[in-house]
Amino acid sequence: MVQAVININEHANRVLNIVKAKHGLRDKSQAINLVVQEYEQSFLEPELRPEYRVKLAKITKGRHFSREEFEKRVG
Repeated sequence: MVQAVININEHANRVLNIVKAKHGLRDKSQAINLVVQEYEQSFLEPELRPEYRVKLAKITKGRHFSREEFEKRVG
């Protein structure tokens, strides 16, 4: 485990205290870990997440139409 001394502003400190209380965490380091985990799941590029690879595999194995075929079926 890595230990770090960080400087955060008052607002960030309040947010961490709220996260800590809401999720019943023991300390702010657990709150920071939770916030980082949520950020990773929500905002990082989807190709970095393993579930995206599963979804992409299903898409590539699926049936595909050319644009002309699609326009014939829809239009």
